[in-house]
Amino acid sequence: MSNRTADRLLLLLKTRGPLTTKQLAAALKISVPAVRQHLTALQDLVDMDNRRSGVGRPAQVWRTTASADARFPDTHGELTVRLIDAIETSLGTEALDRVIEARFDDALASYQKRLDGVTTLSGKLRRLVEVRTEEGYMAEVEKVNGGWLLVENHCPICAAATRCQGFCRNELELFREVLGSGVSVERTEYLLDGGRRCAYQVQETR
Repeated sequence: MSNRTADRLLLLLKTRGPLTTKQLAAALKISVPAVRQHLTALQDLVDMDNRRSGVGRPAQVWRTTASADARFPDTHGELTVRLIDAIETSLGTEALDRVIEARFDDALASYQKRLDGVTTLSGKLRRLVEVRTEEGYMAEVEKVNGGWLLVENHCPICAAATRCQGFCRNELELFREVLGSGVSVERTEYLLDGGRRCAYQVQETR
């Protein structure tokens, strides 16, 4: 059984899920029985619900489990959490806030440099997707409802963000800063609130 096909299956569920068995087969261009074989082998990494739509047998709908996140980038999660705890315990909450703020300033300067010279919002979003994907966020952007939807299918700092949500607050502010004035950015899906991903509605306001 091809590990490459199994990896593609997990990536599909991570970025497009939940998906039915038939949808997975069509996307992977393999048979439904072959998909079921892969799903059986990945039993600790995928979960299934039955979804009824009209008459007939309910469809099996698959999604990744929390265990599957280990197959995707994680920026030294356990070590980062320990460092956060050490800073807060030894130096206090204000020191931790300063560390998070310094990280924000560094990221803002780096992103502004990467987006320098890009004048359109669509161009800035495409460049931002490139940067975030390089950092492990598996980012995408699509045009929706007269604006754009910026999606991050994975969070490589999830452990740190769970321990200290200042990282998430800064992420939203970071996007607003680099996309500039005249642009509204609102978080519409949030991984730490039980969402499958983080997503941001981006709209020009002028």
